[in-house]
Amino acid sequence: MNTFNRRIRPHVQAELLAAREAEAQGNFVLAFACLERAHVLGQASTIEHVRVHCRMLAWGWQRRDMRECLGQLFRIVGASTKTAIGLVPHGNTGGANISPFKRLSVSPDLARHIEEARAQKNR
Repeated sequence: MNTFNRRIRPHVQAELLAAREAEAQGNFVLAFACLERAHVLGQASTIEHVRVHCRMLAWGWQRRDMRECLGQLFRIVGASTKTAIGLVPHGNTGGANISPFKRLSVSPDLARHIEEARAQKNR
């Protein structure tokens, strides 16, 4: 695992944990928002990117949302094969409700975590 992966993983994990807690409380909208945040954080790391899409697939399966499930299957293949070569749309939130090719702006708090992880990668 490279340095960026190690540095970004705790932030991705925190969002995945927040998603799990929201699901446990029955707040599935908040849970998915946390998964989207985890996606933005982890999309430059193949392992984290795929892991988040797998969690999004599980979210869709639990909700019986076949559109989300099919979208996530497509995205898991893309994340597995395209992340390492940098073919990911920066800021994309990862859900099936948005084009997998659309770039989005990144919230300042997430951008800070990403930049810190990248800066430490180059030290």
